[in-house]
Amino acid sequence: MILACHNISKAFGDQVIVKSGSFHIEDREKAALIGLNGAGKSTVLKMIMKELEPDSGEIIIAKGKTIGYLSQHQELSSENSILEEIKTAKADIIEMEKQIRVMELEMKHLQGEELENRLHSYHLLTERFEQANGYAYQSELIGVLKGLGFHEDEFSKSVDTLSGGQKTRVALGKLLLTKPDILLLDEPTNHLDMNSISWLENYLLNYGGAVLIVSHDRYFLNRVVSKVIEIEYGNIMCFQGNYSDFAEKKKMIREAKIKEYLNQQAEIKHQEAVIEKLRSFNREKSIKRAESREKMLEKMERVDKPMGDAQELHFSLEPSCVSGNDVLSVEDLEKSYGNLKLFENVNFEIKRGEHVAIIGDNGTGKTTLLKILNEVVAADSGSFRLGSKVQIGYYDQEHHVLHMNKNIFDEISDDYPTLTNTQIRNTLAAFLFTGDDVYKLISDLSGGERGRVSLAKLMLSEANFLILDEPTNHLDIASKEILEKALNEYTGTVLYVSHDRYFINQTASRIMDLVNGTFVNYIGNYDYYLEKKEELTAAYASGVTGGTKLTGSSNTGTDHTYSSSGAGSFSSSSASSAPVKESENKLDWKAQKEAQAKERKRQNDLKKTEERITALEERDAEIDEMMTHEDVYTNSLKCRELSQEKAAIAAELEELYVKWEELAE
Repeated sequence: MILACHNISKAFGDQVIVKSGSFHIEDREKAALIGLNGAGKSTVLKMIMKELEPDSGEIIIAKGKTIGYLSQHQELSSENSILEEIKTAKADIIEMEKQIRVMELEMKHLQGEELENRLHSYHLLTERFEQANGYAYQSELIGVLKGLGFHEDEFSKSVDTLSGGQKTRVALGKLLLTKPDILLLDEPTNHLDMNSISWLENYLLNYGGAVLIVSHDRYFLNRVVSKVIEIEYGNIMCFQGNYSDFAEKKKMIREAKIKEYLNQQAEIKHQEAVIEKLRSFNREKSIKRAESREKMLEKMERVDKPMGDAQELHFSLEPSCVSGNDVLSVEDLEKSYGNLKLFENVNFEIKRGEHVAIIGDNGTGKTTLLKILNEVVAADSGSFRLGSKVQIGYYDQEHHVLHMNKNIFDEISDDYPTLTNTQIRNTLAAFLFTGDDVYKLISDLSGGERGRVSLAKLMLSEANFLILDEPTNHLDIASKEILEKALNEYTGTVLYVSHDRYFINQTASRIMDLVNGTFVNYIGNYDYYLEKKEELTAAYASGVTGGTKLTGSSNTGTDHTYSSSGAGSFSSSSASSAPVKESENKLDWKAQKEAQAKERKRQNDLKKTEERITALEERDAEIDEMMTHEDVYTNSLKCRELSQEKAAIAAELEELYVKWEELAE
């Protein structure tokens, strides 16, 4: 065990982040720390780094082990170039290399014992240098920089001139090169393109130390981690396996808890009904039995009602009208910025109902293409045409469609003046804006909050052609899954840019990969794209100067259809399974009939028992009444007969109460 958190608790005022939570990380283990936005994931990392103190509990790091931390927001300031800055991670090796060079120069002028002593020191130093992989450190530096998406012509750029995302990549590169025993990574994939994320996955899988990752990238977590640690309502739970394993186990646990709670509630209601019925018999014995059941009910250990899902988005997307079959046609589109040519001779068509994902490296022009289609920027040449009755709904990752000087409520009401105040508030509540939150200025919102406002406007637009630029940015996993469900149920057409491979896998029916200034078309999801990528990229993008005409049909030459089994094997399988199914159905029907017959008999016996109890109680009451009459209580023979009958009634009632309870169960 290299890192352990024992019974840690942390709260900020009334907001409980963690309460008596425990987990541990083994040496070389790769683990994920997940939870909704605001659940406290980053707070836990800061407590491990001693940037925050836990209110109680202890955090233990194995003796002599080093730890490195990548926070979400980097305040990296340096006049160094990117390459110089990344070299600081290997300062000790560079210093050893300098000493080796100095010794080599000195030894030319030494003799005798002095030379032998210096040679001995030289051998020890070179041995240390070799063990630290000193002879390969330069290629290691270059490999990490390229892996994180930097090109060689960028290595000389000053760190101070970089964007926030680029600075985060530099900080990540430095951290990886220092090779601490424990890596803490807070959203490491946020500023990486798909190739860089894939490189990081392989790097971490082969990393010699332990890794604890906070990430909303489910595909990344599936590939890298073997343990998931979840923070929910301040509780910490650990699950072995990757994200998909966790999601399946979590669903099973939740369903089991709900079932246990509902079963107990049903049992409580039943027991209360039995108690009420026993009391209604109004006999000493039945009342005692009711009291006994009440005591048992009081002692029952109650199952807590499972907490509902934490606040999350609730929305659906529905077009107001159906578009024509031809939604978008693009012809010979071209765009450059100065000497940088993004794409040229681009041709493709999108048909109604398609869900098309555009992927590609950062800076290749994916977002620019969407801006051209939304007439935010102009193409250098070429044209595009929208089909009949096409209404566009645009989600812009930079949120240019929002007005920074407006508050949230006005942003909605000004664009949709027919909506009532109640309708606007209900819409915003579905996107987690309630109370006075609706009067926050757009300019004061976080990236995630602006994204939710944009999604609210998108839902209200009732568009039949959605164009989305990185729609999952700033969304937590639960919100991503809700967006996936909404898109999969959407009957219109979708074109989007995304780096979220899990999201693409769940929602895309077609992928367009922007590579070498042109598009390569894949009819399928992300897994299909990975399967066919090398084959099709080599065929259609390697050395291609013009664009490839892309359509949604399956006969374009770039599309392939595969089937896992032939018709013959299917019919044979169906034929062989038919008798088995028929037999199973007969057994199910027979068992169902038997169960129904048993239930009818139970109900009938219960009714007869209740009727017999009622009759006996009425007769018992009659006897009590008769015993008050003078002609009876003065007649010893009559009194004996009635007393014997009353005793028999009491005995039979005792048996009937037991029988009634059994039947009632």
